[in-house]
Amino acid sequence: MSTPFDETTTAVTWIEVVTSQDVIQTGLATLLGAHPGPLRIATCGPEGGEPDVVFYDVIGLHEGDGSDLDHWLKETAATVIALTRELRPDLGAAALERGAEAAISIGASLDDFVEVIEAALGGHLDDSPVAQDADKATRVGREAGLTLREVDVLSMIVLGMSNNEIAERCSLSINSVKSYIRSAYRKMEVTSRSQAVKWGVQHGFPLDSGAGRPPPGLRTL
Repeated sequence: MSTPFDETTTAVTWIEVVTSQDVIQTGLATLLGAHPGPLRIATCGPEGGEPDVVFYDVIGLHEGDGSDLDHWLKETAATVIALTRELRPDLGAAALERGAEAAISIGASLDDFVEVIEAALGGHLDDSPVAQDADKATRVGREAGLTLREVDVLSMIVLGMSNNEIAERCSLSINSVKSYIRSAYRKMEVTSRSQAVKWGVQHGFPLDSGAGRPPPGLRTL
């Protein structure tokens, strides 16, 4: 159920919820529509217009190729915020990599959503504690304190790549790859490749890179 856009009221913020799941669409629209103010929120807008803020359900990156997210990022002026899911931190990371400006948990409270909306409208998402906490939560490997490069290497180990393939993909020497692996293993408290793969899967590392894309967080030098 969408809250209608009142064209006679100038201080109305149009929030678009992009998800394939009706229960998420209806639930979030109802939640936001119940906000008492002073921020006035509508979850639908005038034909031909653009929303102020888009909440994009990251499950779309699992179900599709991400072109719907790219549309909002590249073809509109809306602020795009990823709706993250606790069991798939890799999808939140992928949305941020593609250009989403911030993230918020799909199970966040109304007050948290309003805080993030106000931060988006004010242009200070970087200062929003809610958004920053959600951003941090999307980074796989955070529990063990893995560095970004260790995350890159472990992502490729989970995908079944050999050390030589990882070295070539990341433009690293084979010794550097082995050093990153040893360091990651110590932090993860594992001693073998099979244990590392199991740990990675249990902590949200994807088993496929999706549509030919590199794993989330993969960087080249």
